[in-house]
Amino acid sequence: MNRLARALAMAAALPVAAHAGTGRMMGADMSFVNEMEDCGAIYRENGAAKDPFTILKEHGGNLVRVRIWNNATWTRYSNLADVKKTIGRARALGMQVLLDFHYSDTWADGDKQVVPAAWAAITDTDALAKALNLYTYDTLAALDHDGLMPDMVQVGNEINGEILQPEGTKSHPIDWTRNAKLINAGIKAVRDAKSAIKPKVMLHIAQPENVEPWFAAATKAGVTDFDAIGISYYAKWSKYTIKQLGIEIVRLRMLYPGKDVVVVETAYPWTLKWKDSQPNTLGQDSVVPYYGATRDAQKNYLMDLATTVIANGGAGVVYWEPAWVSTDCTTPWGRGSSWENATLFDFEGEVLPGIDFLKVDGTAPLH
Repeated sequence: MNRLARALAMAAALPVAAHAGTGRMMGADMSFVNEMEDCGAIYRENGAAKDPFTILKEHGGNLVRVRIWNNATWTRYSNLADVKKTIGRARALGMQVLLDFHYSDTWADGDKQVVPAAWAAITDTDALAKALNLYTYDTLAALDHDGLMPDMVQVGNEINGEILQPEGTKSHPIDWTRNAKLINAGIKAVRDAKSAIKPKVMLHIAQPENVEPWFAAATKAGVTDFDAIGISYYAKWSKYTIKQLGIEIVRLRMLYPGKDVVVVETAYPWTLKWKDSQPNTLGQDSVVPYYGATRDAQKNYLMDLATTVIANGGAGVVYWEPAWVSTDCTTPWGRGSSWENATLFDFEGEVLPGIDFLKVDGTAPLH
């Protein structure tokens, strides 16, 4: 048996529950809920209106993820006040919280990491690292002041490329001397936060095939003080099957012992239809042929995904934007929602059966 085969066999034998930080992490990103409710969205279970946070909790969810932008002047959501409201709703139900710093005034993702306008003129890396550190520290201090310190913090969102880049800049290849200094400045702010709650640190990469190369480079550059590896996994953008994702989780657990591995973003369409005129992001190109795109297909896909993650030692699965339903409000992409067919609520706001992936313990048979 070669070294890799031995490593995989050893990792597969590791106890599933041996997680580094917050234990089981099954939940959803609920960042859109406050905005959708202000826009008139009503969430239902068995036809009756119900708080979506309560629905999440009662179906097995124990974690709420929430994003924060530095200063998004184009919206009044995902700022500190809005984040406080979301964390308060989660904590009122006893759920854990994962705070997702985008370190941008807009969406940061695997393709772009746009520096906030307030920091755009800072060219010295040390000065930029100080600004990032102080912003992170001050945000956590403000949350802790109100009894809302998160349990885990993402230092960046889908940081495949180099963070804090001028708009339109290609972030590959990464300048790892600069990138490591900035990421470590964010990590240090989390570690230095003064609170009874000591948040864990997650580093988040989009698509499992990109995780090992990124973390190998990051480790070589001195980025080592983290507790969890977060992965975005979408069939539309990933080359990996669910089975390959499971193998990757085993590999990561062996390569980075003691670190949690979490699928911190995923989604699957329950229909290819639409309620509004805004094009849906997850269309036919997101459908896995074996499953299709129906309510039952969404549930089967999510149950298989969650079962595979947990059975291979992953710490959990977090659904991305289950509540971004269609309303009369507008987003940067138009009126309505571009995610309405990939939510965990149907076009009438009724909760879908796919939400029960939150109850998976890793022992359910695959479909």
